[in-house]
Amino acid sequence: MPRTMFLCTKNGSLLELKGVDPPSWDNHGRPPGANVAAIVDAATIRAGVLFTVSAAGDLYEYDQTSKPPWKKHIRREQSREDTFLAPFRGCSLHGLIGAHSVSLFLLTKGGELVERRLHQRKWKWVVHGNPKGHLLSSITCISQDEYNENSNSLFLTTAAGSIFEYQIPKYSDQEAKENWANHMHPPNGKAARGIAGLHLQVGRMIFPLDDGRLAELHLLGLGGENLGPNSQVYTRRKQSYKYVWSVLDAPETEGWNAEYCAEDRGPSNCIIGTKDELNGVANTRSSSRRRKDVNPQQNYLSVGAPDNSMSAISMEEYNIPDNWIKNFRLRLMQGGKSFFLITDSGLTFEYLNTENVWFWLRHEHPTAMKGALGTYNGSIFLVDENGSLLIRERNSTDLTWINCTAMRKGKQVVGGPPWDNVPGRAPKAKAEDAIFFVSKTGRLLQFSVALRKFKWKDCKNPPNTKIAYIVDQEGFRENIVFIIGRNNRLYQYNKVTELWHEHYQSQHLVLSRSPGTATRSSSVSLKGSIFMLSDEGGLVEYQWNPYDGWNWIEHGTPCTNVTLVGSPGPCFGGTELFLIGSDGNVYLRYFDQRTWKWRDCGFPYLGNKIDNNERQVEEKSRDEEICIDKDFDASFEKVEENLQATNKNCDLKVASTRPIPFNEDSVIFELRDGRLAEIRRIGDKNWEWMRTIGTPTSLCMANFWTSLAS
Repeated sequence: MPRTMFLCTKNGSLLELKGVDPPSWDNHGRPPGANVAAIVDAATIRAGVLFTVSAAGDLYEYDQTSKPPWKKHIRREQSREDTFLAPFRGCSLHGLIGAHSVSLFLLTKGGELVERRLHQRKWKWVVHGNPKGHLLSSITCISQDEYNENSNSLFLTTAAGSIFEYQIPKYSDQEAKENWANHMHPPNGKAARGIAGLHLQVGRMIFPLDDGRLAELHLLGLGGENLGPNSQVYTRRKQSYKYVWSVLDAPETEGWNAEYCAEDRGPSNCIIGTKDELNGVANTRSSSRRRKDVNPQQNYLSVGAPDNSMSAISMEEYNIPDNWIKNFRLRLMQGGKSFFLITDSGLTFEYLNTENVWFWLRHEHPTAMKGALGTYNGSIFLVDENGSLLIRERNSTDLTWINCTAMRKGKQVVGGPPWDNVPGRAPKAKAEDAIFFVSKTGRLLQFSVALRKFKWKDCKNPPNTKIAYIVDQEGFRENIVFIIGRNNRLYQYNKVTELWHEHYQSQHLVLSRSPGTATRSSSVSLKGSIFMLSDEGGLVEYQWNPYDGWNWIEHGTPCTNVTLVGSPGPCFGGTELFLIGSDGNVYLRYFDQRTWKWRDCGFPYLGNKIDNNERQVEEKSRDEEICIDKDFDASFEKVEENLQATNKNCDLKVASTRPIPFNEDSVIFELRDGRLAEIRRIGDKNWEWMRTIGTPTSLCMANFWTSLAS
């Protein structure tokens, strides 16, 4: 007999695939006045008979040999609203109360376990309920095996990520509370809600965790990472019936993406399972052994089960920072050739090079702009004063505006990703490319951009907090967006599983509500860091390595009388990170001889070479690795005083505006007087100020070239 596959479509129809070579499809339609939201059982209760659940929560039976083929199973009279069925896979068991009895276990929308039982040719509803204080989200079936003494048990995942075992009572008057056994969850991860586990063999079950790893719930001494499936296991011999957890890294990615098996890492990595490059040497040490003493580093969140510890916190105190626009005034368009500047008055200018001539191009729009939030495939995404997301794109020789907020399900936004590409890493276009934004209401929004098939998606926000900034979008982990909540804590969103996670963070560590910078040592290693600022103005590193997992490292400040402002970055090669000090100086945090060091790069100061449009900065090496001394600092102050005497509108100190990497060895900063300045790498380690760039709105320089874009 040929094997078939049944599927339900998005519009609620039942399809049958009868063959693949050539494919043969049958459309069985839908129940009268209803649809097919899920197939809960396919021919296991009776051959050729399917059971489906509609979006309204009703149970239907489909048998194409009977007339009519669709039959509706009526719920009990006076049934509660929360007994409507949820569209999740069910579990069927035979012979629970008799040789010819059949039971179909289902979940309700209210998170309870119910049974549809057929006994002596009569159907009956049985409500089994749920553990006190827990809502059920999925069922894991146990195969009925002659060697399995627990075949009358079900394992259910709760909305909070715990696993309960339900021992099906043989008698209806048995106390329900005696039937539930709480197996909890692994110490550093919770089970993914709404996803059923897999019964591997007798006494062994595999469950997916919220972070993408796998966890095995198995009998003590029977299973775990070092024991594969074995069909010779029998439970008739005396065994311990204590269940324990084993966590399987899947593989060595901390679960947050499938990057480990990517093409550039090689398919053998998927087989080896624990390989990672550390200092150029492949490491194959057991992940469970090296993580043995590591404390839990994450808290996995369930949208349906909020943390009561924060329920009393008022959301009104988490307001959008007034200076958020400082992080989106500059945006790189094309490395070394073009970037955008948004002025305080809302004007949009592009600084570009044509035939070795630099000039400013003004992009006119009826409303004032507030920031440049991202770029993709030659187009730039901007937000105006109303919060509308706009695309400025070139079409042949024409320039056009596209209002994304006016599209279907469009939202108003206030922020986007800090960086579009990692310096030195070429972008790769993919069919699932999207840009993430922060809405005015503090939610994460996904805007699909691949192949110009624009589409909005609301990714919501972590429970009990709204989003302040996006820290990193897929720069550190593919498919992962790291964000800072308005409660100053670090979270992540997985765009594949659509799950939120809260990272472990000491109660004494309060992060600044500002973007961050992610860096990886190489594309073939998952080792890397996310750099952020603390609320007190110190540099904080959140590092992952294959030995210890996640770790927080506090780098502090360059010196006692200077704090860091704005946001960290850019970072080059994972070893050179630029930051802006409260004194208006630029600081470099760099890694040298296995030690992190500080270098004060100061601010640009004028030499004797002056051009109408650009002022060349006198070359001066900055080799100091601590705060500059008083005499050196006084010389800078004297230069600044002389300049201000010439033009009171000039201020050479660096503003807190987030800088941009102009190319692989150059960074553009904004000065306090509105001009721009470029610092460039000279040799392997030295960075020197090369030029200042006059802007159309800066009063420090009157002459600049500008053109109007029509």
